[in-house]
Amino acid sequence: MEVTEKVKVGMVKKVSSIVDKDNTALAMKSGTLEVYATPAMTALMEQAAAELLQTVLPEGWTSVGIAMSVAHTSASPVGMKVKAEAKVIAVDRRKVSYEVVAFDEVGEIGKGSHERFAVEKEKFLQKAASKKNN
Repeated sequence: MEVTEKVKVGMVKKVSSIVDKDNTALAMKSGTLEVYATPAMTALMEQAAAELLQTVLPEGWTSVGIAMSVAHTSASPVGMKVKAEAKVIAVDRRKVSYEVVAFDEVGEIGKGSHERFAVEKEKFLQKAASKKNN
């Protein structure tokens, strides 16, 4: 299966969240401050990319993240709205590459790149489960 016929360069998906005590660096153990955690920002970026691809995949298919490279450039305090945007920049059969950017209410807080790969759910899960037998 190729996704090239349905996923086009330039497609964009945006998602948003609120910085709360559960997604701070302190709570996620990625730091000691109560500001938006880098892992939370990265997850929001990945959520945007995953949701974009899921809308065009056939039943029984999903996508998995295979690469992520981001810079977190500005802190966001508890209570602030944050959003992430994933934009398709390349499609190669089942691999989709994205430019990802995150913002808070003041401006850009991070950016980077992300890649996802379309997979058949059952086949993927069977392969993962087979690791228990080794």
